[in-house]
Amino acid sequence: MSVTNEQTPNQMPVPAELRRWVEDVAKVTQPDRVVYCDGSAEENERLIAGMLETGELHRLNPETYPNCYLHRSNPTDVARTEHLTFICSETPEETGPTNNWMSREDAQKKVWPLFQGAMKGRTMYVVPYVMGPLGSPMSKAGVEITDSAYVVANMRIMTRMGRAAIDHINATDGTFVRGLHSLGDLSPDRRFICHFPKEREIWSIGSGYGGNALLGKKCHALRIASCQGRDEGWLAEHMLILGIEHLSGPRKGETTYIAAAFPSACGKTNLAMLVPSLGDEFRVFTVGDDICWMRYGEDGRLWAINPEAGFFGVAPGTGKQTNSNALASLGKNSIFTNVALTENNEPWWEGLTKEPPQRLTDWQGRPWTPASKEKAAHPNSRFTAPAAQCPSISPKFDSPEGVPISAIIFGGRRAKLTPLCVQARDFAHGVFLGATMASETTAAATGQVGVVRNDPMAMLPFCGYNMADYFGHWLRMGERTGKDKLPKIFLVNWFRTGDDGKFLWPGFGDNMRVLKWIIERVHGEGGAQDSPIGLLPTTDAIDVRGLKLPEGGMDRLLSIDVAGWREEAERQRQFLSKFGERMPKEMWRQHQALLSRLE
Repeated sequence: MSVTNEQTPNQMPVPAELRRWVEDVAKVTQPDRVVYCDGSAEENERLIAGMLETGELHRLNPETYPNCYLHRSNPTDVARTEHLTFICSETPEETGPTNNWMSREDAQKKVWPLFQGAMKGRTMYVVPYVMGPLGSPMSKAGVEITDSAYVVANMRIMTRMGRAAIDHINATDGTFVRGLHSLGDLSPDRRFICHFPKEREIWSIGSGYGGNALLGKKCHALRIASCQGRDEGWLAEHMLILGIEHLSGPRKGETTYIAAAFPSACGKTNLAMLVPSLGDEFRVFTVGDDICWMRYGEDGRLWAINPEAGFFGVAPGTGKQTNSNALASLGKNSIFTNVALTENNEPWWEGLTKEPPQRLTDWQGRPWTPASKEKAAHPNSRFTAPAAQCPSISPKFDSPEGVPISAIIFGGRRAKLTPLCVQARDFAHGVFLGATMASETTAAATGQVGVVRNDPMAMLPFCGYNMADYFGHWLRMGERTGKDKLPKIFLVNWFRTGDDGKFLWPGFGDNMRVLKWIIERVHGEGGAQDSPIGLLPTTDAIDVRGLKLPEGGMDRLLSIDVAGWREEAERQRQFLSKFGERMPKEMWRQHQALLSRLE
């Protein structure tokens, strides 16, 4: 084994603790050589050239997609594997009923031996990275050891990676999250993603797919960070962050920042990069599209950063009509995974154009035509693009202090039950709305339409500890500052349908009309009326100028089906009961209050 990269421990100020860990891992995994990554453009070019030579990457049309590449993964390795994702806390009770638990002893016996000799014949890359803006007191460091050059190239886009991360570790307390990743043999039978919250450690083997292999993303920035936040008094959330600037009126020049949590297939990325209707009144800035870290500032308000440096977005459905900002973000310096390829050597996926090309190469490298039975791009195909390339990126994106959050939105997909929008009565009620939020599955996701699934605060797959304790942490966060400093909390539903099954609300850019009401409520304005589930907009409170809603559409969008909500309250009771005595009493108090209001 040799350390042959230009940036060896002797040439980069690698902390002794990191060096020892790398040496220990190398003894087990037995790579041919070890490379300490510095994150430079020259290093990236060498990696890209090597992957082009092996066929791991395919260069896209340099005129239309400069410095862009296509990667095709193993057909058995195309998505996060939640059933093979484990939280290895000391007890199953600490992990909770919504997570998979494995003891550290079992992980040591079952998973660790899979790393023995796993990197023989391969290069071990040591990837230091920072989640969050450099120089921010809210940012956290990690180091991923991997045998995948594809992972290194993606981590360079998704994080602040390389020499800057080593400098961050040396300038702070020297701690970092340890992530060990190996492709192994890519067998689903030998695929595990294990998280050790107490040790701040991650093991991942048998997968090269993004969420399983880019350990800075869901593994570190949510599962491990949620535990760090619990222990240190902050929040790591599966939320977008957007800024809304007033272009006119008494607040001209002011920007209101909102964090929002949505389960998959509920328009999260589209909202993060919103091109608003009412464009003469507002401009929308993207701070982040997926993950949000929030902690209290000296002024008593919650301040947020986006810990990521890039977008790891789902390609299908992304087009000029649905998300022009996302499309503009990925036109250069990007990596595409499992998309189709046109005859002009350009990426393509369902939803990119109104009609598909007559001939394509599909995501597995096979000829494809519109008559083919399977989709050209994999439904979970991805793009990895630098966030700085997004036309709507916020000037505060890299701000070390972050942005102050005035409102938090929870949202789901409910065809009949949930109104267009509702405001929580107070912070604790807002925690209850987030804790009990649920969404109906889509056919694309499960093959079954309308199955209601709980996804508390959109964190169900990503909370690194017992969610009852997580709800308790949220409630305690709400007690740490004055009520006037807390963000207002809202629940939204863009997906309500009429009797004909068609959406009552146009969505997309017109969601700005709901955000306008939310901003008004933040400032103590905007019409609101009481209801059993919270404060609804009055029927004239939402700005619908120029909007063609169905007759009586706003009344239907804001109506409350009391019988339906009684059924929902029973479903909520069953869900909350899963957590036993760990469920905070305040959650049950909120549930009882809902039942009383429904009488």
